[in-house]
Amino acid sequence: MAEQVLANLPAAFREQLGRVVMRVTDFATPEQLASVDMDEKWHLSGLYEGRPLPDKSIWESGDMPPRIWLFRQPLIAEMEETGVGLEELVRHVVIHEAGHHFGFSDEDMHRLEDEA
Repeated sequence: MAEQVLANLPAAFREQLGRVVMRVTDFATPEQLASVDMDEKWHLSGLYEGRPLPDKSIWESGDMPPRIWLFRQPLIAEMEETGVGLEELVRHVVIHEAGHHFGFSDEDMHRLEDEA
């Protein structure tokens, strides 16, 4: 589902996301939770790890490729709690995390969602 979301993005976005690695696992690690000031593994359904495009430099090397993580169990729990379909949740999380790759903050993305 996540790969399909990326495949359906406009070409200009797909090209910029070409090096982003998509990972799916049941839950975030304690380190991943701490990186976003969370301690409850059921509350994090996705995470972007990497340097956003606006912060990149041609002089940098040796960084791990950027990653978008999807956390399966919290996504399934959210689907069951809200009645929102899994495909729709995955689409929302993938696009949200991809937004971080382009340098948008959570506040930026929430504002854009509200305006849409």
